[in-house]
Amino acid sequence: MQLVETLDQITTPFKNAVVTIGNFDGVHKGHQALLRQVIKKAHDISGTSVALTFEPHPLRALGISSPPLITRHDQKMELLAQSGIDVVICLRFDKEFAAISADDFITDILVNKIGMKAIITGPDYTFGKNRKGNIDLLEKKGRILGFETIVANWISDAPDKPDRISSTRIREIVMDGRVAEAKKYLGRHYQIRGKVIKGRSRGGSQLGCPTANIKLHDELCPRFGVYAVTVETVHGTFMGVANIGFSPTFDDHLFTIEVHILNFDKDIYETRIRVNMVARLRDEKKFSNIKELSEQIQKDIDIAKDVLKKNGFIENNHIS
Repeated sequence: MQLVETLDQITTPFKNAVVTIGNFDGVHKGHQALLRQVIKKAHDISGTSVALTFEPHPLRALGISSPPLITRHDQKMELLAQSGIDVVICLRFDKEFAAISADDFITDILVNKIGMKAIITGPDYTFGKNRKGNIDLLEKKGRILGFETIVANWISDAPDKPDRISSTRIREIVMDGRVAEAKKYLGRHYQIRGKVIKGRSRGGSQLGCPTANIKLHDELCPRFGVYAVTVETVHGTFMGVANIGFSPTFDDHLFTIEVHILNFDKDIYETRIRVNMVARLRDEKKFSNIKELSEQIQKDIDIAKDVLKKNGFIENNHIS
């Protein structure tokens, strides 16, 4: 995949560019289907498949309240690369860019700069200053400038369900803790990324269960509770149990994400790890004493092992 971050990097238009445009937050199954359609169309006309996206999110750039992101920039770029798209154009969105008229966006950027011969987008797509651009304008300009406008159908999670897969829907599911359900729409487990930091040094010494404490880099946080997870580290991928919340037994009112990695004894402080949220096990609970908490943690570990095995992870904890 070729990554383009400024229009100045495009010295000549791409050959027969087939373009789709969006924020692609989550790069969920709906986005994936759209990207596959773009790739196929580009193949059919011996062209170049192009995904155009923006950083930061347009709402944030304009100072408008926006929901937490499902995928931050680095993960979104990785997922777009995995889709097989030829080119990702990720442009900085600011007030100056927002002031570009819909007509100029089509003519100057999409056609003259990128070389667009076809655009594939959802039926509700709007763009340009004051969001005056829409499908009707694209079709009108296409007849003049020589490009095809293709309106893609929404993708639902099942043929008999009318609700489309959307970032909003996935966001609600994750925030409710239904991470196993989120996989149906993402096509993968929801993932938290963060740097391992010094915690309160009580996991190993007090509970006999050392944990990696992570500073959350992702903005969308699942509902507080205990989860079965897999953990991607610099040493490979391992099974684990994660606690998200305030550890009420200790009553110190500090938000933490603590991950116990099974059968793991490496020093990973200051490294970044990726935590794949496989299933929610239980709510946070305040225990009468540390002994009760320690016993419950062991139960959580045993349950997590069973859950992870049922999800196809191997028994020896180290996955890759």
